[in-house]
Amino acid sequence: MSGAAAWHTRIRCGNDVGAGFLVSARRVVTCAHVVAASGTSAVSVSFPNCSGLGELSATVAVHGGWRGGTTDPGDLAVLELEREVPLAPAVFAPPGAERDVPSPGLTAYGFPRGYDEGALAHYRAVPGPLIAGEWVQLEAVSGHGQPLADGFSGAAVTLADGSVVGMVTAVAGGREVRAGRMLPTEVMARYWSGLGELVPTPGHTRDQLRELYDLVRWAERQGRTCDHDRLYVDAVGPFGPGLPAGGFGSLASAAAYVQWEVPEAVPRFALRLRELLDHVDGGYGTAGTAPGGRSRGVPAWSPIVVEIDHSGAGPDQVTVEVSAYRDGRRRPVGARRLPRSAVRAYVQEHIDEAVTQLAPGADELLAFVLPRGWLNEPVARWECGADDPTPLGCAYPLVVADRTRRRSGRMRHQLRKKWQKLDGGPAAAVQRIECGTPERPSGLRKRLWDDATALVGFASSPDAAREHFEVGLTVPVPVLLWPRAGCPGPGHEGPCDGDAFLDALTASVAGVPPADLPHHLLSLRLTADAHDETDRHWARDVQLLWDDPRCFPETAAPLHSPVA
Repeated sequence: MSGAAAWHTRIRCGNDVGAGFLVSARRVVTCAHVVAASGTSAVSVSFPNCSGLGELSATVAVHGGWRGGTTDPGDLAVLELEREVPLAPAVFAPPGAERDVPSPGLTAYGFPRGYDEGALAHYRAVPGPLIAGEWVQLEAVSGHGQPLADGFSGAAVTLADGSVVGMVTAVAGGREVRAGRMLPTEVMARYWSGLGELVPTPGHTRDQLRELYDLVRWAERQGRTCDHDRLYVDAVGPFGPGLPAGGFGSLASAAAYVQWEVPEAVPRFALRLRELLDHVDGGYGTAGTAPGGRSRGVPAWSPIVVEIDHSGAGPDQVTVEVSAYRDGRRRPVGARRLPRSAVRAYVQEHIDEAVTQLAPGADELLAFVLPRGWLNEPVARWECGADDPTPLGCAYPLVVADRTRRRSGRMRHQLRKKWQKLDGGPAAAVQRIECGTPERPSGLRKRLWDDATALVGFASSPDAAREHFEVGLTVPVPVLLWPRAGCPGPGHEGPCDGDAFLDALTASVAGVPPADLPHHLLSLRLTADAHDETDRHWARDVQLLWDDPRCFPETAAPLHSPVA
């Protein structure tokens, strides 16, 4: 087996062993029944053609809806690995390639009993319609070869060139019967929208498919609902195929059906979906347009802003202002001068009131605009209220911003230009500032400018890396991330926690667009909070400075005089 096929995987879950295949740096596709015991047993994934990677733990990220019966549909699961792997993922053949004439030979790589290293089975697809609209029947090329047996479930079914046409889901029931079933890729895509853009579709470019599924994912992530059946009927028109029996259970299944069954309607389907999302208050709006527009995939945040500043009335006195933004306009909720010890309670009291000012269904963003000395304040760990111990960072997408930056006209202008370049582009790479870096601040400033850096990760807290952190704030870098405790600085003994943090951070944000980082950090904080050893999870105290001037109107004067 060549290195190009290192993406085949062996999956173990409890007493069950199956196969799978890598489709991205961190995701593996397999059968739902292979990992049916994942609720009580750990899932591990290994790569038999790349043994140096060892066994990786994995969690079920997507479930196709399979209910446990041998003929139940939706027998698909997507696993998320504990970290990214440096392997090229599987590539896909055009849909239906397995049923060309003459019928091509197909190969499956599985793990029957006694073959931990794997075994190959050679089959062909039986011509004819899909069985129950779900499966392609497979029959052995030879009566003497390896039969499809337990351990082949989840295996990719490939053509001679190694491209994937489907996945083995069922094996023959009798010893002498050399047959099985597979889910073809067009059916697999009904149960996971992420697969749709990976499979080439005649007549459509990769960008067109990415636009369609960006829209689907955005709608799913934001909980946007629409009538999937009416959307389909509108897209295919009065002379298109009728609605399938039973309609569609999800937006993803409707998009997949259009992609495979009515491909000429894909542009119309995407256009109507974008129009529906644009029409929803709090959907795509002034901060970004729908995918395929000027700023693909950028949500229009409805910010709740907590602004804290030194009051001038004494070292312990600060002014606190809480506002909500709706339709681009600021709606003040409260402002007061307070001792530092009273800030948390005041903020807790007024955030709930600010939420009531947002439009129904709006995508809220909780932003703390802080003086530079407060940027490491654990605001994400503050409780939601006296009667609700949920951390704010586990209840809202939460970011911090630097008050001095926000007042700088030069910085606002330069950051807007940076975000315009980032919109719709690839995810930004993390520029790492290691613990005790020997790089001079002036050298770092030049590197950040020359590389047009969008995302900087620090191994240390602002106090421990003060000069380098100041550079990150004075160069128009939209995103800074760091561990609040972090590495204490150079000269410490033992492994460097800061470097471990940067390793985990780099793997976690790979492929995440900067505009999606507030949502991504919310997910990370929830994961860390639910971890068995919360205090030891690398993301428990991650701080995100996320600075997009387009989310907020120009800074207005304080609601009250800071010394009143």
